[in-house]
Amino acid sequence: MHLPSMIKYIRDLDPDEIFSYPPTTGIPELRNKWAQRQMEENPSLGNKQVSLPIVTNGITHGLSIIADLFCEKGDPVILPDKLWGNYRMIFGLRRGGDILTYPFYNNAGGFNLESLKSLLGTIPISKKVIIIFNFPNNPTGYSPRVDEAVAIAEMLYREAESGRKLIVVLDDAYFGFFYEDEIIRESLFSALADLHPQILALKVDGATKEDYAWGLRVGFLTMGIGGTGEKSILYQCMEKKVGGDIRATISYSSMLSQSLLLKTMLSPHLKEEKSQKYNILRARYLKVKDALRNEKYKGCWRYYPFNSGYFMCLELKDADANSVRKRLLNNYGVGVIATGASDLRIAFSCIEQDQVHELFELLYNAVEDIRKTT
Repeated sequence: MHLPSMIKYIRDLDPDEIFSYPPTTGIPELRNKWAQRQMEENPSLGNKQVSLPIVTNGITHGLSIIADLFCEKGDPVILPDKLWGNYRMIFGLRRGGDILTYPFYNNAGGFNLESLKSLLGTIPISKKVIIIFNFPNNPTGYSPRVDEAVAIAEMLYREAESGRKLIVVLDDAYFGFFYEDEIIRESLFSALADLHPQILALKVDGATKEDYAWGLRVGFLTMGIGGTGEKSILYQCMEKKVGGDIRATISYSSMLSQSLLLKTMLSPHLKEEKSQKYNILRARYLKVKDALRNEKYKGCWRYYPFNSGYFMCLELKDADANSVRKRLLNNYGVGVIATGASDLRIAFSCIEQDQVHELFELLYNAVEDIRKTT
């Protein structure tokens, strides 16, 4: 049964593709299509044994499932100091994990592997550790170079060899938005999926950003377990655990959203359409890079290195970030996010290319306004 007043708004989908209950872990054909895409976009996965992606209600839900299943009170949860604030709620507030941070950037402006390694060294080898990587990073828009990604995997292997149990979460929300040649083009999941028996790699990704479908809330959770031998039964058991968590919380993800995504993935025009959108975002990124070359801005801020994703961050030199944010919003009608006492996050993804220079001029004016009042 369905209401004619409801279905009249939806074309090219049968009632069963809209109103039926989907399986708890998602439509099988959609899961297989997403697995196929993961393999195409991450060729280093090759023939590695990984689980079939499980449908989640967006990437945040996937992270929440991971926290439910693997994070207990007091477990160390390692994050960079440039982080998406919701991690604190998901792993800290909800589950009682002990949130530990390390400086994201080193002195050369690259990924600070040494700080991550040093932080790991402060944790007893007997304790299970959860490490979260988010590349491209929110809020900074930074992705590691290929050599940095290799070094991360090598360091984690050595930690696992020493006896440490690692749960490594790859938050790939902004996967694919890579704008420079020297940075990684694959998820770290490719390197970690079967790296070591002591490492459980968990990839969360989805249509939210990759397919410009923010409101559909279709994400995926994929698992990679190290070690040799046949793993299909183990993955089946883990899938039942994940399915139980989904059933106990949201029951299942939207049938309509899953059906829409599946139809989209079957479209022969998908790659061309996504390429067009990517080119728009990369052009905005390049325009931001150009605007930041203005010499007069150097007295107001410096920008953190960025090369990918949706965002970039400024570090203000002598003005309070939240004061500037409010001034910019109230006096100039522009919204940015203060992520710390001196840091501002700018979503260049939602700025028209011809508005980029104006944005930084207004931001400059807001900083100067605050300077004059302090």
